[in-house]
Amino acid sequence: MDKLLLCFLVIVNLSGAFFQGDTYRKAFVFPRESDTSFVTLFAPVQKPLSAFTMCLQAYTALSRPYSLFSYATRAQHNEILLFREKFGLYSVSVGGSDIYFKVPETFYTPRHFCVTWESSTGITELWVDGKPMVRMSLKKGYSVGAGASIILGQEQDSFGGGFDTNQSLVGDIGDVNMWDYVLSPHDISTVHAGGVFSPNFLNWQNLNYSTRGEVFLKNQLWS
Repeated sequence: MDKLLLCFLVIVNLSGAFFQGDTYRKAFVFPRESDTSFVTLFAPVQKPLSAFTMCLQAYTALSRPYSLFSYATRAQHNEILLFREKFGLYSVSVGGSDIYFKVPETFYTPRHFCVTWESSTGITELWVDGKPMVRMSLKKGYSVGAGASIILGQEQDSFGGGFDTNQSLVGDIGDVNMWDYVLSPHDISTVHAGGVFSPNFLNWQNLNYSTRGEVFLKNQLWS
């Protein structure tokens, strides 16, 4: 096991609950606004990334801004970020730089998101409910740092913290998977349909995580 990950696990076990692998067909539920409730995900391998794909399911009735996925390093708190800015507008951040995607909104419907990025071209994709938004370019030549703090339910303004109640998620989030390469459009369509392409960075069916505050693991509403 990576020494940095082992250090994380020791700290978590000393200070609170650490869990592994009981998330199949479940979702984390954040029932109210908070700056103290969040989930920390632990990647089994800590390494720089020259490409990635991250997918998740979310269900919320919020109209204000909120964070869906926050990946911070000590050098950059917005190393990877998927954030809902306002009605019909989502941002993707890599290495502290942002691009914005116009997304058709739906109401009272769970939504599926996938983000892909590759350093060689900077090409960044956002897929929503199996449909691709227009491709854009972000941080060509960049390398996403290792030693990440990966948080669900909050947006990190510092490594593992700096939370703002007004950016917290109220709702459900699950099926969080991540690969260290860009999935093909066919593969993303398969993931959206419920298939899994052996995620090798974060695997929802074999997940290492800890919870803080008022977070509950419940059956998925979209299963």
